[in-house]
Formats: sequence, C-alpha cells, structure tokens
Amino acid sequence: MRGPSKSLPKYAKHKASGKAVVRLNGTDIYLGPYGTKTSKLEYDRVIGEWLANGRMLPTKPSEQGAITVAQLCVLYLRYAQSYYVKNGKQTDEVPGIKAAIRYLLVSYSTTMVCDFGPLSLEAVREQIIAAGNSRSYSNKTANRIRRMFKWGVAKELVPVQVHQALAALPGLKKGKTKAREADPILPVDNATVEATLEYAPKIIQDMVRFQQLTGCRPGEVRSLRPCEIDRTTDDKTDNSPSVWRYRPESHKMEHKGRDRVILIGPKAQAILLPYLLRDETEVCFEKPTGGPFARWNYSEKINQACDKAFPAPEGTKGEALKAWRKKHRWAPNRLRHSRATDIRKKYGLEASQAVLGHSNADVTQIYAERDIEKAAMIMAEVG
Repeated sequence: MRGPSKSLPKYAKHKASGKAVVRLNGTDIYLGPYGTKTSKLEYDRVIGEWLANGRMLPTKPSEQGAITVAQLCVLYLRYAQSYYVKNGKQTDEVPGIKAAIRYLLVSYSTTMVCDFGPLSLEAVREQIIAAGNSRSYSNKTANRIRRMFKWGVAKELVPVQVHQALAALPGLKKGKTKAREADPILPVDNATVEATLEYAPKIIQDMVRFQQLTGCRPGEVRSLRPCEIDRTTDDKTDNSPSVWRYRPESHKMEHKGRDRVILIGPKAQAILLPYLLRDETEVCFEKPTGGPFARWNYSEKINQACDKAFPAPEGTKGEALKAWRKKHRWAPNRLRHSRATDIRKKYGLEASQAVLGHSNADVTQIYAERDIEKAAMIMAEVG
C-alpha cells in the first residue's frame, strides 16, 4: 500500500477570480491576489498548519467538537503509532492506547466529542473494572483516554472545556473502589529459579543468571550489545576486582533525561564474556533464528521451563490449571526484585537503590556518580 505523498499541494491560480489558491483535502483555500507577496505568505501559513495537523485541515473554532469519539480515536491512534516509537519499533504504549480505545468505543463510538464528559469517562472506567482489571490498570487506561482528548484540544478538534471537565474526575483510590488491587511483584527465591533453569536452554540460563547478578531489567538483558559496555576498568593497577559499566542506549527513564548505568561484577562478566565475541552493534543474547529476544519470547521460554520443573497434577484443567501455573510460574522482572531484596538485607536500602539505579525511595538521595561508585564496590564483591 502506498503511503501519503511527501510532495506539497501547489500554489496555483484560480482563473475565474485571479486569486491564488491551494487545494487541501478536496477544499480550495483562497490566498489573495495571485503572485503577490501576501498570498505567498498566506500559502506558507496555511501549509504549515496543514502539515502540523497531520495533513488535515485545522478545525474552525465554530466546528470544534463536531466530530465523533470514533473519529477522534482514529486520528489519535494514527498519531500515537508514529509518536510512540523507540529504536524503530512501536513501544508498549501503543497496545495500551488500543485497549483504551476498545473500551471507549463500546458505548461511545457515535457520541460527539463535545458531549463526552466526566460521567461518560467514569462509565467507561466502570466497564474496565467489570472486566476484572486492577485499580492501577483502570486508572492508567482512563488517563490514556484523557490524554487523547488533551491531544484533540491541541489539534483544535476538541473544545478545551471538554478536557478540563475530564480532568475533574479523580483517580481511583486504594480502599475506596471495588476494583481489585494488582498483585505485587514479589522476589523469586533462588531455589525456584535453579529448579526452573534445569529445563531452560543455555542462553536463557545465562540471561537469567546475568539478571540475578546485575539486577537489570528484562529488556536491558535482551537488548545488551558489546558497544554499550565500558570495560576500561580492566586497566586497573591495584588488586581489587574490576567492574564493567553497561549504559543502555535506550532505557525506561531516558525521556526524563536520566542516565542509566548497570554495573557488571566479575561473576556476571564471566557469564557475559563468550557473548561479547560478535560485532559491537549486535545483541549479545541472540535468538537461534537471529536478532534479540522479544519480551514474550523471553518470558515464554521461562514459562515453558517452569511447566516442566513444576508440572501440574495429572488431570488438572481449566481454571485449576490456570491457578497452578499462576502459582508456579515466575516472570523475569521478579529477578530484579530478588536482587534488590538480597542487597538491601546485606548492605541497606541506599545500597540497593544505588545498584538498581532508582532515583528515589522512602529515605533516599538522588542517584548520582557517588552512588555509582558505592554500588561498584558492592558489585565487585557480589556481582
């Protein structure tokens, strides 16, 4: 399918009137007397607004709110699919927006955006809760809908008072709603991990153990490349162990301007070393078919190993099987919590924060270079 043309609509002359004209989305926009400086400046202004609005004519103030919720969803999703992109791939925000839109369109697809208010948003949120979703997910999904209407205001598609009214709906508070609380992310004990890894492929074993030692996120182990690792500490002249520094090119908090440093101690270095023998820009932990593991690839391999290590009793089916798997499977993000727990018990809360790269905690300081040095001393011993 051909994409939209990158060429601009032409500045032209309307023969009958002698005026300059440009056709946008099937509509003739008159710019003033043909050939004049004023008409050319007007052409530049009109084209600029048209491009800023995604090659659509801006809505006149008198027409704001004259589109349906479904039409707003189509326009916003088109924007989101090009905006929420990292390293050439859409981020997890896009499926989150799609889910929010699905809930919204159940009852409000033909509603005019000017008629969508706080009670409408609350009704959508109740649908989300009724589907069995947690309080945090319900709040997050409602906020995505609010953000879409805010974008509509910026594009002059939605009256500003609509978004202001939606902002008046408070979020769901813990203990003040029938929405369930999300299950906490708990550490996974080493015995469970080791029993699981007996049934996992060698590369998954190494990825898990690397996470256990460094406390990095699943996405950070999946995307690790040799070019992102600083091994200059190999030149140390004293006898203390060297600690490598892994700075992911892309990470969770980069949009806030924060640096991310993952410290790799001697034990993790030994795991990683064979995987560094490749092109500097290739991922270290590569799938057998090539390329990095996707999030679901990595989790699915662990789930498969869990099912072999902790098989359900014969004849277990349906909801009983789901419950068994929920209890006996573990996700790779729990390894980070395990590392945090271990370090906190031995070295204290601030040390745990420094190693994991948290910017704040109940009793903590800002993550800075001095904290990295503190963390490096710990990881030289335990990582």
